[in-house]
Amino acid sequence: MKSRFSGLFSLMLASLLGLLLTGCGYNDFQSLDEQTKSAWSEVLNQYQRRADLVPNIVATVKGEAAFEQDTLTKVIEARAKATSIQVTPETLNDPAAFSKFQAAQGELGSALSRLMVVSERYPDLKANQGFRDLRVQLEGTENRITVARNRYIQTVQSYNVLTRSFPDNLTAMVFGYKVKPNFAVQNEAQISAPPVVDFTKK
Repeated sequence: MKSRFSGLFSLMLASLLGLLLTGCGYNDFQSLDEQTKSAWSEVLNQYQRRADLVPNIVATVKGEAAFEQDTLTKVIEARAKATSIQVTPETLNDPAAFSKFQAAQGELGSALSRLMVVSERYPDLKANQGFRDLRVQLEGTENRITVARNRYIQTVQSYNVLTRSFPDNLTAMVFGYKVKPNFAVQNEAQISAPPVVDFTKK
């Protein structure tokens, strides 16, 4: 009789806990956390696609004998830095690591943009079909990066709103769910300033 009562009590306790977890946002946290990870994976996928294009772009540009070596070196160094950062699931919960990763990807994006601007000065390079194809691929990849980042921003926003909203914030405290870092504009003070491009030969 005692064991039967104990089993019934355990069943009732499990049911009660299940109801409490369902009503306190626990399942919402699980769902949004998975969506965030999925969106982040797509961001990484597109960044990797861009990084994979760089060696082909560099090889094509090297064929232009007079091309600015400094611009090419910056692209190579930025790619090396961006691909050397180890990204783990913990990166999503570590603002410092997330910021470091974002900064490295920003440097690569800037270096590639500069490379594309400088390439306009080289008619033979502009006429090169292989370079034109790579440029189109790069532009498409940059667009995909923007779409993937926007999706990630939206999923993180939903997760963070849940984390900070009552009574779900109590669940967040109990289970250790913290606000996730999100993409931010680098160098916000300079965002409205037009880029300075020097076309003079050095």
